[in-house]
Amino acid sequence: MQLFVNDLTVMDFSYLCPERGMVGESWIVDVILSGDLNEESMVLDFGKVKKQLKYLIDEYIDHKLLVPVEHAYSRIEHDEKFDRVTVEFMRPSGKSIHLNCPAEAYAFVYSQNVTMPSVSDYLKDVIATHLPENVAGIELNLRAEVINTPFYHYTHGLKKHDGNCQRIAHGHRSKVVVFENQQESTKWQEYWAKRWCDIYIGSNEDIVDIKQTAFSLLYSDPSLHHVFAYESSQGRFELAIPKAESEMIATDTTVECLAQFMADEHKRMNTNSCFKVLAFEGVGKGAIAFA
Repeated sequence: MQLFVNDLTVMDFSYLCPERGMVGESWIVDVILSGDLNEESMVLDFGKVKKQLKYLIDEYIDHKLLVPVEHAYSRIEHDEKFDRVTVEFMRPSGKSIHLNCPAEAYAFVYSQNVTMPSVSDYLKDVIATHLPENVAGIELNLRAEVINTPFYHYTHGLKKHDGNCQRIAHGHRSKVVVFENQQESTKWQEYWAKRWCDIYIGSNEDIVDIKQTAFSLLYSDPSLHHVFAYESSQGRFELAIPKAESEMIATDTTVECLAQFMADEHKRMNTNSCFKVLAFEGVGKGAIAFA
């Protein structure tokens, strides 16, 4: 007997890619459980599936940075005493990425690349140890939202957030809808899809001198990187990322602030027009701003 739950949850996270750098992503999760009926004549109660499995997926993937452990660029150092991990992703040509964060900010995927199959295998191993004896198998279908209009992948960190959004490297795959003078503008939507393709969006107030961090950047030119650090309730987060793959803004990087930033940018470039921007944060949620 099989039990299925579609749209169990959406995982918002970022991952390290040798070609694209740090990539924000949002994947929808469908699940199928196989097994015998229990004493309630069920494979597993839907309430438990939705609560327990969603919790495990959120705990192990959501709002984390996924690191491909077996890729040649990955260098990982664990500090067991302070429960911190330093990750260096040594991409060539000054495009290396460096992090020093609490261990809970990462998920370590034992493959050469972070893909839907490798993440599915990682999650199945985690979930299998928490299933009742009558459940013999689990299938996970990870999929991206079908978006027929322009979208972008972005990564950020929200140091003021009480929850997991405070992690300095988590992200989203997000559509954007722009109206100029009450008319939807494909041109401006494509503009943002290109400008924020695989981007890290940072706040000016989080920039620090590299000497204030754990990074040596021995293998690259520090002048090519933005260096961020902040303290939040989960600990200290540090990140060095190529300037060429970053966008700096003067505010926090909440979706509300990003939507307003986009609207204000349009107004700056087109003073005689009025703009409305719907900026999404992953799947089915976001903020609306006007200028």
